[in-house]
Amino acid sequence: MSRRTLTGSWSAGLLVVLVAVILLGAALGPVRIDPAVVAKVLLNAVSVPSGVGASTPVGAGPLTVPVPRIETAPAFEFRVPETHETIVMRIRLPRVVLAAIVGFALAAAGTVMQGFFRNPMADPSIIGVSSGAAVGAVASIVLPIGIGLRPAAFVGAIVTAFAVYLVASENGRTPVATLLLAGIAIQTFLGAVISYLLINSGESLEQAVYWLMGHLHNSTWSEVALSLPVVVPAFVLLSVYASDLNVLLLGEEDAQSLGIEVERTKRVLLATASVITAAGVAVSGVIGFVGLIVPHMMRLLVGPDHRILLPTSALAGSIFLVATDTVARSGPAEVPVGIVTAALGAPFFLYLLRSREVRAL
Repeated sequence: MSRRTLTGSWSAGLLVVLVAVILLGAALGPVRIDPAVVAKVLLNAVSVPSGVGASTPVGAGPLTVPVPRIETAPAFEFRVPETHETIVMRIRLPRVVLAAIVGFALAAAGTVMQGFFRNPMADPSIIGVSSGAAVGAVASIVLPIGIGLRPAAFVGAIVTAFAVYLVASENGRTPVATLLLAGIAIQTFLGAVISYLLINSGESLEQAVYWLMGHLHNSTWSEVALSLPVVVPAFVLLSVYASDLNVLLLGEEDAQSLGIEVERTKRVLLATASVITAAGVAVSGVIGFVGLIVPHMMRLLVGPDHRILLPTSALAGSIFLVATDTVARSGPAEVPVGIVTAALGAPFFLYLLRSREVRAL
């Protein structure tokens, strides 16, 4: 089977599963709604005007001219309870869609980071992007810095990624090992900053800790509108460099001999993966294991070719986070989704370790 056929088959199958999980996620909650009703609400939301209707005569006497009438009613409209439509469109669907976007972003970034570092244990936070976002978010909660939580988290993530790159770079080169060590060091330092901010947070402590746990509570369409225009172009750019990422797996010297501009490619991959991670973390808080478990699991299924692995991992990340967030809010009391992903991801990863399924790239 050709690469394009394999990519198309896996992507189509995962898209079907994603749609089903989204419908189920929008149906479940304190008020249970039939998934068929959810589907009808969605179809009503995307319905379009039916176009030109019957002609209407204009004029008087023998000079009447038939003029087409523009039909403003939708081409189809299903009858659904108004309460259910409000719950789906204003409360649940924004959260489900945002979960899909964040899962997509984290899994895509995790796939790139694992290939970049040639290590299946890598994840989007390995160079401190999540810690930088956490510092920005907690600082915006605790300190009067005059910037919103989500912009502060995004800026904190990008500044941290840039700082790690500057520390690790020397004479125009960025050794992967140095980049990894710089990321670990800066993560440790930022952890101390977060601890200091929490100690001095006063009444804001609960809000700050809740954000650090990772959650999608009270998600709105405005957050979807903020994250989607960043995630989609970043993913497209990562996809363009998927072939180069395959070559980098051979080693930098071999990649250079095969015509790859190694340092330029590393800069683009690092910057883009940091941006897509920042876009996800800024609206959801720190959600672990999505970018670690999902790419590794998909690599076992589809192989290491990033031209196939990247899109399938991103879609699987959407499915995973929508499903886990549905579990997080469907119990007797809602819990942050970051707790659920850790509770599911850690045992699964230990199982992979015990079954010797974690292999070098």
